[in-house]
This record gives sequence, structure tokens and C-alpha cells, in this order.
Amino acid sequence: MGKTSFLQKLKAAAARNNSLLCFGLDPVPARLPEAVMGKDNPVLYFNKKLIDATADLVCAYKPNFAFYGALGEAGWPTLKATLEHIPSHIPVLVDAKVGDIGSTAERYAHMFFGELGADALTVNPYMGSDAVAPFLEYSTGALEASERCVFLICLTSNPGADDFETLPVDGCPLYRRVAEKAVEWSAIAPCGLVVGATRPQAIRGLRELAPELPFLIPGVGTQGGDLESAVQQGQLASGGGLLINASRGVMYASSGPDFESAARHAAHTLRAEINRFRSP
Repeated sequence: MGKTSFLQKLKAAAARNNSLLCFGLDPVPARLPEAVMGKDNPVLYFNKKLIDATADLVCAYKPNFAFYGALGEAGWPTLKATLEHIPSHIPVLVDAKVGDIGSTAERYAHMFFGELGADALTVNPYMGSDAVAPFLEYSTGALEASERCVFLICLTSNPGADDFETLPVDGCPLYRRVAEKAVEWSAIAPCGLVVGATRPQAIRGLRELAPELPFLIPGVGTQGGDLESAVQQGQLASGGGLLINASRGVMYASSGPDFESAARHAAHTLRAEINRFRSP
């Protein structure tokens, strides 16, 4: 039996749940509902309840490693237990934005792919090919059951992105060079791109450049990204997947005892809005 790729798993989950919604699990202890605070591990309990409430509405989950590292010694077990609670047919993309060279990059790859069992990982490509290569090699060579995906940070939603990501390089913005490399490296292992929802015209151009790569699109909601443009431009003539990320707006839809049903309602509403903009 051949390996199951991240993209295959993503497409199956998207079809099964009729969803392009990627739910970011980024818990902050101070924002947890009072109803979970008496539990042995409030963050894990909160995460499990949110997963149970939304597992039929999403195409993927995206925990951000910083929110678990900030928990101290409880962080890694909490993150691992969170992934173990996610149904196996739904892919998990860990957002860590790691990027280093040589043996350090290989350890990061082993940490998130081997030890944690993530299906995909965000990687910062700005140290170049030798910093990305260990993730590509590990994602296809060390795991028997599936091929992991490496999402390269391409063009982000934050205002500071213009400091570097949009600078011209031989007549093209730097982020397009990243996308070109992602297409090139995808011949080695599955690659994706992180492209902010606040950049709709860039999304269109990148989709034309990389029609087969999955796009993770953060920035909808609190960062002001335009959902309609993000969906329509991100799926343009696309064979690749599209993950529209939402975190705080779903996680903290309510701070009361109804937090589960409120999160489900928020996810259901956002999924419906995304689907309204999808091409037939």
C-alpha cells in the first residue's frame, strides 16, 4: 500500500465535511471559560470540547506551537494529547514557523513529524534551501504511513511583511521567489504556501504560479482580511487545497458555559460563508 499524502487527506476531509475551514487551536489560559477552570488540565479539556463540537465542520486543525510552549512543562503533553484527540481522518497542521540549517532543522523535523505526528508544518524558508531540505527529506523518507507537507511562509497578513517579503528581487517581489522555490521543491516532497488574506491580488497571482499547491490563508477576521476575495482568488483554477484559517473568533465565541455550542455555531456560520463564495 502506498503512502497517503497530506493533500489526499485534506481533500478527503474537505469533501467529507464540505469545508475549507481550518480551525486554529491557540488556547490562552487567561481567556478560558470559567466552566473549564476546575479541570485537571483546563487547556486540554477546552481543546477536546472544541474538537468534539467542530470535527464535522472543518477540513483541518492548526495548533500554534507557541501557545503550548508558553504553558511550560505541561505544554508538550497537552499538545500531543490534543492531536491524539483529533479524528484520524482530519489533517493536523502545526504552526511553528521553524527554519534553521543542518542538524537543527532535522531535529525540528523529527520533533514535529516524528514525535508529535503532525501531518503538516509551517517552515520559514528565508535561510534558503539547506534550511528547508531536512523538512522535505524527513516528510517523505522517515515515515511509513503518510507523506507530510511543508508549508512555506510566503506572504503574511501583518503590516511588517512589507519590510522584507515584498522587496523586489530581479524584478519580482521576494515572496514570488519563495513561491517559485515551493513549486520546485514540491517535486521532492509535498509543499504548501502561507499567504495572508489581506493580500487578495497577491493570492490570485500566487495561485496562478502554484495551481497545485495547498494554500493556508490566515488573516480572516481580526486581521481584517477579505474572506470573499481570499476564497475566490485562492481556489482560482486550483487543483491544490485551500485552508481558510480561523482561531480566536471560533475559540472564544463565548466565555460562558455555552462555549462549546457557541464555537460550533461560529464554525458553522463561517463554513457557510466560505462556501457561499466557492466556485461550483
